[in-house]
Amino acid sequence: MEKINLTDFSLSATPDQTLTLEHFKGAYTLVYFYPKDNTPGCSQQGQDFSALHPEFLKHNAQIFGVSKDSLKQHQNFKEKYQFPFELISDPDEILCNMFDVIKLKKNFGKEYYGIERSSFLLDPKLNLIQTWRKVKVLDHAQAVFDNLKTHKTKNNEKN
Repeated sequence: MEKINLTDFSLSATPDQTLTLEHFKGAYTLVYFYPKDNTPGCSQQGQDFSALHPEFLKHNAQIFGVSKDSLKQHQNFKEKYQFPFELISDPDEILCNMFDVIKLKKNFGKEYYGIERSSFLLDPKLNLIQTWRKVKVLDHAQAVFDNLKTHKTKNNEKN
């Protein structure tokens, strides 16, 4: 199993709050990284997690989306699609580096470093349960939710 070296952080998140590592404790936490607000894939991914959000909550799971976009961009994106979860602004790549999601990418022959669409499911004690890298948006939210349910069943946990 992949290891993530989580250290404390302090980052801006919607709606005008500061999140730290403490916010990830005490519940299952899905941290999903996406390249950019208001792009087709990222919008669809957020909508898919939104649709399943009530089910995640029933399983004591919270969701955080992360990109390098500004807090203002995140607030507009969240409002536009009515996301029921918070978006974290990581312009200095603090969380991105902890989760090792900054990768060399190619687009139209140009190489650059950016966020590789990735998701991480943590247990309430911040142990990594599952990692998804190079995520394809289609059916991803459902796969994450199914993994959460399977993990909880294997560990005989109640909803």
